[in-house]
Amino acid sequence: GGSINNRCRFLMQVIQAIVDAIGADRVGFRMSPAIDHLDAVDSDPLNLGLAVIDRLNKLQLNVGSKLAYLHVTQPRYTAYGQTESGRGGSEEEEARLLRTWRREYQGTFISSGGFTRELGMQAIAEDAADLVSYGRLFISNPDLVLRLKLNAPLNKYVRKTFYTQDPVVGYTDYPFLSEVNGNQEPLSPL
Repeated sequence: GGSINNRCRFLMQVIQAIVDAIGADRVGFRMSPAIDHLDAVDSDPLNLGLAVIDRLNKLQLNVGSKLAYLHVTQPRYTAYGQTESGRGGSEEEEARLLRTWRREYQGTFISSGGFTRELGMQAIAEDAADLVSYGRLFISNPDLVLRLKLNAPLNKYVRKTFYTQDPVVGYTDYPFLSEVNGNQEPLSPL
């Protein structure tokens, strides 16, 4: 808690120690300052994110090398779960936060948080991110890259199986696209 400076101090000490040990180009950092999850809410996510980014940029200058990436999770969740639109905050607020952080960070910028194929391509085209990441869709689509490339239908994920102890259900039981299409051979784009 406390001031933004106090909240950033330990974080930056840890990142500096890791950079010193293995080099900046082998360190990636993920932050979620706008997430409202399990009562972990920041009163000023925009400025917290900017403060962290400012410190990361200065660290990169000081060590003479860029971090591997900054990965920012978009606010798709509220304390009550995912909103109907799949977004935690308003789309305008999310876009403003993301654009601001993207503009300020001097390095590879990855964004995640409920991207569809179309929204991911749009984010890249509009320079809202260098890369987008997919989490939940990878759980339910073992061949997600191929499906995105082919614009093929996606398996729906079952959230209640995400953190269970079953070694199969919800982890290895989602079908590959070739199984859905009745093919024995994996599909490949032509």
